[in-house]
Amino acid sequence: MMLQRAHDIEEQLVAWRREFHMHPELGFQETRTAARVAAVLDASGYRVRTGVGRTGVVAERGQGHPIVAIRADMDALPIQEKNDAPYASQTPGVMHACGHDAHTAIVLGVAMLLAGERFPGTVRFLFQPAEEVNDEEGVSGAPRMVEGGAMEGVDAVLALHVGPAVPTGDVTITTGPMSAGVDSFHVTILGRGGHGAYPHSVVDPIYIAGHVILALHGIVSRRLHPTAAAVVSIGSVHGGHADNVIPERVEMSGTIRFVEPEVQRQVHTAIEQALGITRVLGGDYALRIVPGGLPVINEAGIANLIREVATEMLGDEHIPPLKREMGAEDFGSFTALAPGAMFVLGCRIEGDERKLHHPRFDIDERCLPVGVAVMAEAALRLLHK
Repeated sequence: MMLQRAHDIEEQLVAWRREFHMHPELGFQETRTAARVAAVLDASGYRVRTGVGRTGVVAERGQGHPIVAIRADMDALPIQEKNDAPYASQTPGVMHACGHDAHTAIVLGVAMLLAGERFPGTVRFLFQPAEEVNDEEGVSGAPRMVEGGAMEGVDAVLALHVGPAVPTGDVTITTGPMSAGVDSFHVTILGRGGHGAYPHSVVDPIYIAGHVILALHGIVSRRLHPTAAAVVSIGSVHGGHADNVIPERVEMSGTIRFVEPEVQRQVHTAIEQALGITRVLGGDYALRIVPGGLPVINEAGIANLIREVATEMLGDEHIPPLKREMGAEDFGSFTALAPGAMFVLGCRIEGDERKLHHPRFDIDERCLPVGVAVMAEAALRLLHK
């Protein structure tokens, strides 16, 4: 039984996860992690290709179609860890605060189990860099992997993400939108600076920025249909350098989240229209919208297969409904090219939930073999279909 086989390698899974946690690397800098992953895969008999998408690893076993791809993201975050665990980060200012260390360990475990299986077609592992960040051209790791040929010929693609709000070992999944798409926006509000004692003689960009902020925050509640899923959040506002000087400009930036392309277009238009208030008040603006990741869309057949596998292994009581959020994941660049699905693996530490992207994030490592078993069995069933 796959679940028992996964429990048999639990000690190795924990060791891998802690090793990666102790040595985190930021996006497009995952050289140590990639080398370790490649070495394990090579020793397990996989055909290994490194340097895909800069620091990614692609490994295959088998021949021909179907080609089932399994993805793990490897990068960490620029956060100083506050845990005192023996496996805490040894890299100042960097930690695995989003569980990618667990994802990498789990997918290595899947590779170990599938190395001993016979199946038609090809299983392909995608160890992806930079899910959390973009490069200098505004591109994250998944599309860079696509550029490197990682998705060529793929018939189905699978992934998982640990969930600290879900009981350890439970699996939750949905069909359709799994996570939101994301764009970022950067605005410069232009005024005419001068002495703070003479506001009537200047065009105050800080005053204008206040109106712009209100207009941007009103887009979702007043410009979109009440059932449209969207977020417009301002994350930074910078202007001025002295208490008695009105500056010439204010810089602000923020994030856009969406599920439907039409809503994305509506939000872009509404931001441009909201910024028109700068001209009404005598100023001007410059706007730059940077396209980001696509929504992750879980294909119904694959999502239902994962739910079926998890239910058989764990029981229906351990498959709670998924609470949809507006977080983003660049796995959508893969599901845009082939049917795929991502599931959430519960990793909650009882009595002390460790939230994602927090300096004290951690997981209950008992989730690791569950993730391996569900992923491995789902991949095998797809290969045999």
